[in-house]
Amino acid sequence: MSDFSNRVVIVAGASGNLGQATARAFHSAGANLVLLDRAPDRLPQLFSELAGSPDHLLLGSVDAANAESVEGAVQSALERFGRIDVLANAVGGYRAGQPVHETSLDTWDFMLNLNARTAFVLSRAVVPHMLAQGSGKIVHVAARAALAGSAKAAAYSASKAATVRLMESLAAELRQANINVNCVLPGTIDTPQNRESMPKADHSRWVPPEAIADVILFLASDAAWAVNGAAVPVYGQS
Repeated sequence: MSDFSNRVVIVAGASGNLGQATARAFHSAGANLVLLDRAPDRLPQLFSELAGSPDHLLLGSVDAANAESVEGAVQSALERFGRIDVLANAVGGYRAGQPVHETSLDTWDFMLNLNARTAFVLSRAVVPHMLAQGSGKIVHVAARAALAGSAKAAAYSASKAATVRLMESLAAELRQANINVNCVLPGTIDTPQNRESMPKADHSRWVPPEAIADVILFLASDAAWAVNGAAVPVYGQS
């Protein structure tokens, strides 16, 4: 396992299934965690062992689509730790789709804001500080759906494709500054919610959040120094 001792890792979307797995993976690797969540009080319940610790910072009421909210969280992290080494962005979600001509503007905007705007806002907030310190790692969570459009999933697919294009642009801009930017492409993640919504599916083919978190951890580690601008498939046999 990679050693993240004395490294400051922001995990955005830390209360979700993948966010929790990612946070716990970095914690096991020795990182100082800054966990972000939109809800005001969910994180202390999920991570009671970290609440109140000077080595970690749990920040609720952070809207990842809002620049001021995110910049305030980043400033709090800097005041506590003085640096930001990793951004692991697990913010995102899916809304069941309709044909394009029946898709509401609300659904379109919701998907783009939730999946693409958040990645943009979070990246923009941490990059200046990584540039100042001369190093950093950014890992976004996109999706297999980013690779090609499919029926009744235009808004979701477009939002995840935008996340991949953002990652590639960041990687091209920052590769000379010792900042690596990559993303992972999950398929169907093995979560209780997905099992409930698809009870007849072959769940053995789905990838658990912990396995995806391991890939995120690798991309944020020194071992991945030569990996930049990659969209890494993590959909197993699904």
